[in-house]
Amino acid sequence: MKKIIFFIATAFFLSFVTYAQNTIHEFKVDDIDGNSFDLSSLKGKKVLVVNTASKCGLTPQYEQLQELYETYGGEDFVIIGFPANNFANQEPGSNEEIEEFCQKNYGVTFPMMSKISVKGDDMHPVYQWLTQKNRNGVMDSEVSWNFQKYLINKNGELVEMIAPKTKPNDEKIINWIKGTKP
Repeated sequence: MKKIIFFIATAFFLSFVTYAQNTIHEFKVDDIDGNSFDLSSLKGKKVLVVNTASKCGLTPQYEQLQELYETYGGEDFVIIGFPANNFANQEPGSNEEIEEFCQKNYGVTFPMMSKISVKGDDMHPVYQWLTQKNRNGVMDSEVSWNFQKYLINKNGELVEMIAPKTKPNDEKIINWIKGTKP
């Protein structure tokens, strides 16, 4: 009996060690220009991760995201945008087309990454971490639409998921950035 319990406990521990990643800092992604972007470079900053789309009813959130970045971005806070075409073909363009759209229409200067998948069988590893409690240690979630936001603390740990329709300049997000909410 002791051997069985030991075997089960060991298997459980090894499966956790194999799949759990404690922070977002353990990932490298490609930015929208195809360059490697090491998320460990964000240590010490709060991060708002958002999946974006250019042809969505929520696309005007780019404007509020940019305003938020201009107001609070810098040493303590950054926004990372991940274009994704998972919802109603609302991000069909190439990385070059997405980058041009964002700069021309919204003056986006916050870091944009290469287009990825945020759900399904081809879900990007960063989004696997964001949406699976066995990887992030905090919560399970599902990306329900474009412009869903994830708040990451200065240690790279997931704090909270914010629904797509919640605007980036919502008081809850601003209070979190300013430190009046963990």
